[in-house]
Amino acid sequence: MTAHADGFGVRTRGKGTYEITREVAAVVADSGIRTGTVTVFVRHTSASLVIMENADPSARADLEAYFDRLVPEDLPYFVHTLEGPDDMPSHIRMALTRTSEVIPVVGGRMSLGTWQGIFLFEHRRAAHERHIVVSVVGTE
Repeated sequence: MTAHADGFGVRTRGKGTYEITREVAAVVADSGIRTGTVTVFVRHTSASLVIMENADPSARADLEAYFDRLVPEDLPYFVHTLEGPDDMPSHIRMALTRTSEVIPVVGGRMSLGTWQGIFLFEHRRAAHERHIVVSVVGTE
């Protein structure tokens, strides 16, 4: 059994989804692991990860619009607003999604479906530098 870990940064321009599939695939390739799993983790409480369709951007636009309606900003009962009206909604959106994804590695590549991609889901309006940790475990 072999383990390999690496990471990278993702610069966002504010709320939205940012595809990171290529960056994760590069870490998997560098690991030399042929069979195992890759875990992708975002080190933040106001951003998350989703596996989503990567062929038609309108699917992600619909997801983003849905979350804006599901957890709107400026709700009068939010107490945690120190960093602005998008502060608490960003934490709730993160809690409703995930901070990590685990994908099988087969033949040295991630076993994503044809239209699947890995996305950082930024929940804050302002631009941020987000940090992603990737861990690959398996056999060579």
